[in-house]
Amino acid sequence: MAEFIDIGFGNIAARSRVVCVVGADSAPSRRMIQDAKDRGTCVDCCSGKKCRSVLITDGDSVILSSLEVSEIKEKLDD
Repeated sequence: MAEFIDIGFGNIAARSRVVCVVGADSAPSRRMIQDAKDRGTCVDCCSGKKCRSVLITDGDSVILSSLEVSEIKEKLDD
């Protein structure tokens, strides 16, 4: 059975599918977000808040979260 992590506002992501977590402030991550939105593979889980981290999955999906990278890292390490 897949384990899930909380990515904020009651949203969850499959721990085994997350490849990396990056900050949303850099230019490469902003380009990645825009490319994913254009392809229709971007999942926005920010609930209207500022996007602070980007989760990249092995299925070519990009998940946006309003949690800090350090918070998601702690949840992945548990």
